[in-house]
Parts: sequence; structure tokens; C-alpha cells
Amino acid sequence: MNEPVSGTFRDPGLPIQARIGDLLARLTLEEKVGLLHQYQAAVPRLGLGLFRTGTEALHGLAWLGPATVFPQAVGLASTWDPGLVRRVGAATADEVVALHHKDPTGAGLNVWAPVVNPLRDPRWGRNEEGYSEDPWLTGVMGTAYSRGLRGDHPTTLKTAPTLKHFLAYNNETDRCVTSSNLPPRVLHEYELRAFRPAIEAGAAVSLMPSYNLVNGRPAMLSPLINDVVRAWSRDDLLVVSDAYAPANLTGLQGYHEDLPEAYAAAIKAGMDSFTQDDDRPADTLHHIGKALERGLLAEDDIDTAVRHVLAIRFRLGEFDPGTPYDDITEEVVNRPEHQALARQAATQSIVLLKNDGLLPLREPKRVAVIGPLADTLMEDWYSGTLPYSVTARAGLAERCATTFTEGVDRIALHAAGGHVTAVEDFAGGPLAVAATCEARAAWFDLCDWGGGAYALRACANGRYVSVGDDGVLVNDQPGPNGWEVRQTFRLDERPRGTLALRHISTGRHVGLAQDGTLRLTDDPEAAAVLTLELVESGAQAAAELAAAAEVAVVVVGDHPLVNGRETEDRTELGLPPAQEALIRAVHAANPDTVLVISSGYPFAVTWAEENVPAILWSAHGGQEYGNALADVLFGDADPGGRLTQTWYRSACELPDLFDYDIIATDSTYLYYRGTPLYPFGHGYGYTTFAYSDLRLSAPAAEPGDVLKVRVTVTNTGPRTGTEVVQLYTHQQRSRVKQPLRQLRGFERVRLAPGESRTVTMVVEVADLAFWDVTQGRFVVEEAPHKVQVGGSAGDIRLCARFTVAGERIPARDPYTRPLDAADNDEYDGIVLCDAARVAGDAVRGTDPGGWIAFREVDFAGGAADCLLAVASTEGGVLTLRLGDPLFGEVIGAVSVAPSRDRYHLATVTCPLAGAAGVHDLYVVFENEGVTVSELRFTQQATGGAR
Repeated sequence: MNEPVSGTFRDPGLPIQARIGDLLARLTLEEKVGLLHQYQAAVPRLGLGLFRTGTEALHGLAWLGPATVFPQAVGLASTWDPGLVRRVGAATADEVVALHHKDPTGAGLNVWAPVVNPLRDPRWGRNEEGYSEDPWLTGVMGTAYSRGLRGDHPTTLKTAPTLKHFLAYNNETDRCVTSSNLPPRVLHEYELRAFRPAIEAGAAVSLMPSYNLVNGRPAMLSPLINDVVRAWSRDDLLVVSDAYAPANLTGLQGYHEDLPEAYAAAIKAGMDSFTQDDDRPADTLHHIGKALERGLLAEDDIDTAVRHVLAIRFRLGEFDPGTPYDDITEEVVNRPEHQALARQAATQSIVLLKNDGLLPLREPKRVAVIGPLADTLMEDWYSGTLPYSVTARAGLAERCATTFTEGVDRIALHAAGGHVTAVEDFAGGPLAVAATCEARAAWFDLCDWGGGAYALRACANGRYVSVGDDGVLVNDQPGPNGWEVRQTFRLDERPRGTLALRHISTGRHVGLAQDGTLRLTDDPEAAAVLTLELVESGAQAAAELAAAAEVAVVVVGDHPLVNGRETEDRTELGLPPAQEALIRAVHAANPDTVLVISSGYPFAVTWAEENVPAILWSAHGGQEYGNALADVLFGDADPGGRLTQTWYRSACELPDLFDYDIIATDSTYLYYRGTPLYPFGHGYGYTTFAYSDLRLSAPAAEPGDVLKVRVTVTNTGPRTGTEVVQLYTHQQRSRVKQPLRQLRGFERVRLAPGESRTVTMVVEVADLAFWDVTQGRFVVEEAPHKVQVGGSAGDIRLCARFTVAGERIPARDPYTRPLDAADNDEYDGIVLCDAARVAGDAVRGTDPGGWIAFREVDFAGGAADCLLAVASTEGGVLTLRLGDPLFGEVIGAVSVAPSRDRYHLATVTCPLAGAAGVHDLYVVFENEGVTVSELRFTQQATGGAR
């Protein structure tokens, strides 16, 4: 307890800014610097204790022992139920606070959740952590979860939620050195739109920049943090770095010369807390001290950052006599109410992708439960420790007689000199080659997790083969686990049907030591040559089991730590080949097959969609998954989940993983023109619904108006069920490329058979705005729009039209406003880059003949010159054309001399001829490596000629 002291920072009656100011004035410069690390130093003379940022709480409390495990974040979003998501956040916060009361330094109250990166590409290794490919829906769910985490008290936070990862972060491959290209429209309409709601609502109070660069600048140095994000909030926002990201500024990214310079730049850009070197802050504090000594930072810069740090601690009630949460104890962890909530969330997150009438199950006498995920629950990197596990097999066994097989192949590996063998002791031991052995010692279950990644489980003791620090293969692990997964291998083909094992984590091959043990070798030629012998076909065993049952339930999916996880993207969308073969074999043996997919990302299950009668998907569903699945399969619960991202038929339908321009690449449901396997918003129930009587509150609207959309939904089926009514809009005429459809609202309705209900949703006309690059602001354009209502983006039932009396965007006036190169309308063969280290965007040619286009430039009576801000370390030529980048009229060309470095922008003058009237202007980069920041035009004198 803190005793209140009137007129000081310990006076809860004072405004928070006054309290922060009082404490800040009492701290020495050294003490203030000590607060800028993840592990904030105590200040005993003032009664300040230790404080640590960063407790993981993405879908339940993680990394601190057993706690309630809810469905993965993408599964929570699939409920399309913000109220439920908020309750999950609140339950998680209770468990965080309980552990904090038990161990204040081990469980901090600054939680690093939620993740609000839009799920732009399903190949992203961290897909499971996000909510949706739609930024608005991401914002809705992120706000709901954050509100649960922060608590309901108007001033005192239960926990301090942190939004991750700002900005444009959807690739794990080379994530610390790749730059995400964000044209202005994609930035403002897609990326920022996902982050803004939770901060603007006061639900999230902290922000974590991402590892990557954005338009050539490290995300943690983005001027958007101070200039844009902080403007969304009425309160101080804490900005924390991701783990070890600060060192990248001089290491992998090489953006600054040394760490004092880099840390100074980060603090000025808005960084408040450095997550570096774990619990060893000395080096970070030293670098900040050196930056102060060198004049790179002033004490005012430190004060600004410390104010943000202290604001969160004050709002958490650290300096108050008490908080509303002081009575929360460890008894709340995994309490019955949280278990029930976990079951509800898991049930509601299940999506019925297809149903030809097989579901719900009709009291089968025997169900064959099959598959590598049928009798296990997976923990991902940000899961808590499961307090108990209800698997699919366990949940179904409560309802009917079941039989079970994993359906994985059992193999033996033969090397020169005998079989590879494993010890029977549960603790495991080195794998070795033996001339003779019991059969079981030589058997291994081969688990295919896709992407060429396999795990080997020794039948001798049921443990997985791993590689120790000494390079020896040992059967001692419960499964693939840890940050550095050391339990997966590739099967490299060798001549005459043989193979070699290659350890994925290290890239080293498995060789045979002189003592007969298997250990890693750096020499691929020294790899042990192995012959794989099939002892038992998993698919055949599963088929036999399925044939003897009334119904087969096949549970497949991903391992959250293999082939699609933090640090590793997927390259394809297909199921692991062995799982695909398993499904086909089971279906051939028993046509009444239910396919259940448990995964953190979409799969291209095209064969199953064409052949299997019933398919369900959910994210990894947490501790109550099996009960939830049984509830849905047997019809006790309607499958109420809906997809929050598009399921594509093939990775061939996706653009380059590193191309973030969703508009140019026709990406996500917003712009994708193909026919997906399953569309955004898709999901069936066990009944049917009809839509009728779509009405708009007005046929025309203005930017400040609110349009009410009413539609009647009727349950036309025989069962009570839930429909997620979805509202989309489409702007039918525009200066720019518009989304084909865009989610504007939704409502879950539960109706009895024959029951009808009028659903009312609203469209804020201001939300129809898009970012106008010609004016650098959002614009609601004068245009006709279409309202679309239905059960998914691909199941539109009713449409209605309305008009918006917005703005007419004029042609660009090049004389009153410079043309920023980044504000082009279209481009090819260029990349967005940083114009300077601190702020500003530019474009750089990556291919000879690359270009940027500015539509409808009004040169009026004629332009005399164009002044271009340019740089190039090699030199080059720029050509200005009208109408077409290849054959358009040349109105000018200019040489760019080599510059000192790419930031040394110089102004070059390009005389113009023939630039009069309204034209599309193309700037053509005849050479790669030329950077252009802006174009300024001078007008011909009246009556003048050139």
C-alpha cells in the first residue's frame, strides 16, 4: 500500500499530468535514464520499485505456468463476437494480475497483446496471432480484446495492453532486413486503419514497432509514431521495442554508425523502452548516456520518454493507496468460469466450411477418430501452459464409442551396419546403429508437418528425436518445442532410393560417428546414407479403421512450431502430403468422412472440398477444444464461426510475399478478382436463412451523415441457428481503383425456426473516404455506392444503391503543390525508400525503364521547367513523358550526377517543351538506382514560348 502525500505524485486527487510532473522533477538524470529499459531500475529513495514491461497474453496468460488457454487469436476473431473477445481479454487480465500479485517482477502488468497486423498473406508464419485480413474487423477485435485487458475502471488500468507490431509486418523471411513497400493509400486505408481504433478508444495504451523496415526506414524509427499514432490518443502512449530490435539499427540493418547514435534517433522518433539484452540493462543505459554526452540527446528528450513510461505506471495505480484489482488472487487462474468461457470461445470459433448433410451426426454407434491432431492439443509460441487437455478424441469419446489411430507412417531406418535404434528409457539416449535389436527399438513414427519438415518419434519410449548441443541425436523430447526447434529434419534424396537426414534448425546433416551414434556433421558428403523401410502404412491402418465405423472424423492441420511460425513463413498452402494422402485413403474406405482442420492459417484443401461431405476448421482451440468440437459435430451447438480471411486455391493466386501493395497486386478480399476456395466471411450453420426487405434510410447522403441499413433475416430451416449478417459497400465510380467490396458492419443473430428479425446496421459516410494522394488527405468522393448484404463476401443476397454528395477531385495543379514522388498514382520497376534517415519518403528505380505516373496533371498554358530533388550513387537519366511510359511524348529529360550518398538529394532542372493542358505524366527511370523525392514545376510566363 502507498500512503497518500498531499500535493505530491502520491496524491491521487491531483491530475495525472501534475503527478507525473512532480515525480519527474524529483528524479535525477541518471535515474530517468534507468527507466528507459524493459527492466526499469528501482529508485529506493522515492519508493519506486522495479518495473518490467512485456507479459505475453495473446490468447491467455503465457510463459508463466499453467493458465487458461483460449483459442488462438485468429480463432477468437472467427467468432465474429466482440463481446466474447472482450470477455476473454478480461479473463486473461485477471490471471495476469493474479500472477503479478504473486510475483510482481515475474509477471508485469504491461501486456504485449493484441497483434493487429492485418492478415494480408496467409503464408505469413505468424498468421495465427492476428485477427483478420480486413483492417476494420482487425480494429474491432483488437479494441475488444484490449478493452478486456485494460479493465472497466475509468482511470485505473487492470493491465496495460500493447498493440503489436507497428507497421506493415507480414513476413518472417529476412524480417529484420526487408522493407515493406507502403504507398500512401495502402498506409492510410489498410495498415493504419487496423491500429487506430484501439488507441483512439483508449483501450490500448502502448505500441510495439516491428522488426522490419517500412519504405526503407526501420519501423522503430518511423516518424508516424510521433506524428500520427500519438495524435490518436488523449493520453500518453508508451512505445516499447521488440526484443533485441534496437541492436539491429547498427547490426543487421546498418542504419546508424553506432549504438549511441541509433538509440538517440530511436528516442527522438518516439521510443520509450528498449527491450535489449534481457534483464541486463547496463549496455543500453551506457549507450543512452553516451548519446547525452555527445549532444545527440538533450535532457528534454529523456523527459519526454520518461513521461510516457511513468504515465502507464500511474494509470496502473502503482502510486495509489490501492486499486480496484487488489483482491484478485491466484484462485482466478483456470477457475470454472474461465474454463466455461474457453469452451464457449472454442465452440463459437469453429467454422463449417462445407456440409452435404452429414452433419450434425445422428447418434452413430461407432466413430473412427483419425489423424495426427486427433488426440493431442498443440501449444503455440505465445500459448500458456495447458492446465488440462480435452482432445478431439476425448471429446467424442464422451458421446459415443470411438476407435483411434494417428494415421502416421511407422518406419525403420537402415544404415550400413544395421538399423538406427533408440533406447527404451523414458529419459531417452543417443540414437545408434545396431546390427541386431528388438523390432520396437528400430521403429519410428514419421510425422509430416509440411514444407518438407518431418519429426521422428521413437516407438521405444514414445519420445521425439532431438539434437543436443553436442550434435548427438537423442530421443528425449515430448515433441517439437522451443524457440529453436531442434526436433525436425528434412529427408534429402540420395541415389538408388536412399536418403540423408538434414537437421532443419542447423542445416547440418546427420552422420554416423565411429562409436555408432548418430550426430550432426558439417560435411554433406559425410552424411549417413539411409534406407527407409515402411513398417506400417498410417493411411492403410486408418482406412481399415474407418471402414469398420459408421463415420470417420479425420483431424489434421499444422504444428504451430513447424513450417509456419515466428521466424518461418510457408511457401505453399497445401496440407502436408502425408495428411492429404490420409484424407483420401479414409474417404475411399468410408464416404461418410468428416474432415476437421485445426490450424493457425488457411489450407488449400481443394480435393477435400470436391470430395469430402463435411469440412470444419478452427484455429488451435485451447484446453476445451475437444468438448467444443463434439458440441458442434453432434449438433448441441450451431457452428457459429466465420472466416476472417480468404482461403485461396493455391499459392499461385498470391503475389510476392514481400509486396505489401494490396491495391496494385489485387490482394485480400478487398481487391482479389478470382474465385477463392472459401471467401472472406464464409461459414455455414445447420439451418438456412433468407434475406428480404433491404431498406436504406436515405437514397442520398453527405459526408457527415449516418446511413441506416435495415434488412429482415428469417430462419427458413428446421433448427435454431446463428447467422452472421454482413454489410459491405462498393464505390461504383472513382478517380482511383476502389475495393470490390469492403466490410462496414455485421451482426450475429440467433433465430428459432420460422423466426424473423430486422437487423439494423449503420454506415458512417465519412468512413467511405479514401486517401487522396493529390491532396494528402482523406476524401469522400462524389459517387454512387452499392450496399451489399449477405452471409459472406461471396454470398451477397441483397443490394441497394445510394449516392454520396462528396467532393470532385480536381486535376493536379503542379504549380501550387509539389508532386511528391511517393504520391504517384501508379508505378512499375521502382521501390519506395526513405528520403532521409529521420523523415520523408522517396522512390528509387530498381529496373531500367521503371516509372511513376501522376494522373491528370493540369499544366494549364504550359510548364517551363521541372525541378527534381534527386540522388544517385551511380548517376543516371530521367525522362518525362506524357500519356505513356514507353511511347508517350517526351517533354524533357535530365541527367542525374553521382551523389555522395543516397541521402544527398540535389535539385536538378529539366527544361520542358510541350507540357500544356491536362495529361498523365510519367517519370521514367532510364537507369536503376536513381532516387526522386519530389517534382516542382514552374509555369511559362503568360504569352511566353520555349
